[in-house]
Amino acid sequence: MPNPGSFADTVKQQADIVRIVGGYVRLKKTGAQNFSGLCPFHKEKTPSFSVHEVRQFYHCFGCGASGDVFSFVQKIENITFLEAVRGVAEKLGIQAPRQAFSPEEAREAQARGALLEMQERACVFFEQQLRRPEGAQAREYLASRGLSQETIREFRMGYAPDSGFMLRDLFRGAEEELLRQSGLFSWKETEPFEQPDSNEEQRKPPRSALYAKFRGRIMFPICHDGGKVIAFTGRRLSNEEKAGPKYLNSPETAIYSKSRVLFNLDKAKEHIRALGYAILVEGQMDCISVYTADFKNVIATSGTAFTEPQVRLLARHSRNVVVNFDPDAAGAAAAERSLALLVEEDFQIKVLTLEPGLDPDLFIRRRGRQAYADALRSAPQYFGYLVERARALHPPRSPENKLRAANFLLPHLNRVPNRIVRDELAADVAQKLGIDSVVLRQELRRAAAARSSTVKAAAQPALTESEKILIRALHPATAEGGDVARHLAEAIEAESLHRGLAGEALIQAALTGNDAELSEADHARLAAILMRDDEPLTTELLQSALNALRVIRLERTKRELAGRIVEAERRQDQSSLLALVQEKQRIDRELHAAGQ
Repeated sequence: MPNPGSFADTVKQQADIVRIVGGYVRLKKTGAQNFSGLCPFHKEKTPSFSVHEVRQFYHCFGCGASGDVFSFVQKIENITFLEAVRGVAEKLGIQAPRQAFSPEEAREAQARGALLEMQERACVFFEQQLRRPEGAQAREYLASRGLSQETIREFRMGYAPDSGFMLRDLFRGAEEELLRQSGLFSWKETEPFEQPDSNEEQRKPPRSALYAKFRGRIMFPICHDGGKVIAFTGRRLSNEEKAGPKYLNSPETAIYSKSRVLFNLDKAKEHIRALGYAILVEGQMDCISVYTADFKNVIATSGTAFTEPQVRLLARHSRNVVVNFDPDAAGAAAAERSLALLVEEDFQIKVLTLEPGLDPDLFIRRRGRQAYADALRSAPQYFGYLVERARALHPPRSPENKLRAANFLLPHLNRVPNRIVRDELAADVAQKLGIDSVVLRQELRRAAAARSSTVKAAAQPALTESEKILIRALHPATAEGGDVARHLAEAIEAESLHRGLAGEALIQAALTGNDAELSEADHARLAAILMRDDEPLTTELLQSALNALRVIRLERTKRELAGRIVEAERRQDQSSLLALVQEKQRIDRELHAAGQ
C-alpha cells in the first residue's frame, strides 16, 4: 500500500483501475460497482475475476490473486513496484517528480532504465550498420528472403559488424558492470599483470576485455508487449563453424526473460483482439513473413519451447489460436508440447500443417498469400490433428497398434479440463481407432483419478458474518464505516474483542491499516471481503456486529469457566469453585441480556 502523500499514492488516487485492468482483460459490468472477466493469472472458463470500481481493488475468487492497480500491473507485466507506478503514471500523463521514490527504488529503476536505453541505442547502431557498405551482404541476404525496405524498417532489423569493439566504443564511459548486465557483450579474463610502484612491485587483479557478443550477424530486436527493445536474436551470415550457432539469442537479463516474451506481440496484440485469434509460429523469420503477407495477428515463440508464462501472456488477448510450427519431426513434437500447455489452459486450438519441407516463411514465398489463407481456413481442430498423428505413427490395423495409438492420445485427452468435452473426445477417438469407447472412458477415469489423488490442505477456519462486516467498516481501503467505525475500533481494541477469532489477523490489519504482515491466504480472504457491496453498512448493522463479537467472547469465556469449574470440583477447592460459579452466573446474565 503506498504511503499517504507519496507520489505512488497520488498516482493511485487518480488512476481508474477499471480502465487500466480493462487494457489487459475484457471486463463486463456485473453490478452497481463491480466488473468481471476471465482471470489472467489462472485458467478458467467462468469469470471469477472481479474489479471494484469504487474501492479501486481487484480480486479473483478462483486463484485468490488480489490487490490494487499497482499490484495488478506489477504481476501481469512481471515488473517491479516502481516500474508499475511509473507505467500507470505514464498512462495518466503524470510526470514523476525527482526524488519521488526511495533511494533503493530509484537505484533499481535507474539500472533497469539504463539497460533499456542501452538496448535502444544498440538497436539504432545495428540499423545504421545495415545501411553502411559493410552491411551489403546482410542487405543481400534480407533481399533474398523477399523482405522489402519497409518491412526491414518496421521490424527494425540491423547488422552487427564483425568488429568486436565498435559497439563497445559506442558505450565508452559506461560502467563495466552495467555492460556485463546488458547481454550485449562477452568477456574473458586476462592473466594478472604487474605494475611497478615507486616503492615496490604490486600485484594487480585480472583485467577483463569486453567485446560485442553479436558479430557478423543480422539482428532482430525483441520487444516486450509495450514495444520497447529488451533483447536481440542474431542470425549468422557466415557458414564457418567458428562463427557460432545459426541463431544466437541475448542471455537472460534484468529486463529480458525468454520464457515470458512472445515475439511481435507488441504489433500483433490489437489485431489478435480484433480478429479473435492468434497465429503461433516458431521463429522470427516465419513470423515476419506471415505478418508481411497481411496476417497481422501472428506471434512467435522464438524457438520450439513454449512456456506457461507465454501461454498466460497470450491468454490476456485471446484463447483462440492456430499453431503453425514446422512440419518436420522436431516441429511436430514442439506442436504437441505447445498443445499440451494450451489444452490445460482451455484454449480453442487448431493446428496448421504445411507441406513437408516448407516452413511458414518458405511456404508463403513459394505458394503465395492466398495458399496460406486457404491452409489457415482448413486447419483442423487440435484433436483431429492428434488423432491423425496417432494413426500415422501407429496404423490401427492390429490390436497392438490400437493400444499404442490409444496410449499416445490418453495423456492429451486427460489434460482436457472439462469432463463432458473429455468424454465426447474419447468417443470420437474410439470410433476413429476402432476400439470400444467404454474401455477408453474407463482408462480416462483411471488416469484422472490418479491425477487427482492428492492430499488437500486443511481448510481455514470460517469467518462469521459479523467479522466480515466489521472488517469492511474498519479497513482504510473501503472507508465505509465513517465516524461510527472509529467508535467501533476503540471498543474492539479496548475490550480485545478480536482476540482468538478466525479473523483476528484481518481485524488487526483493518485497525492498524497495515496489511503487510498478512499471509497470502489472508490477503485473498481480505480481498474477497472488501469486494462485497451487497449490504449497506448502517449504524444498526455495525452495532449488531459489535454485539455479536461480545457474545462470542462471552461464550468462549463461559466454556473456559466450565472447564475450570470441573477442575476445581476434582481438586475439591471450595473457595476457587465458589468464585468460578459466581463468575459463570455473571456471564450467564450478560448473555441473557444480549438475547442469547
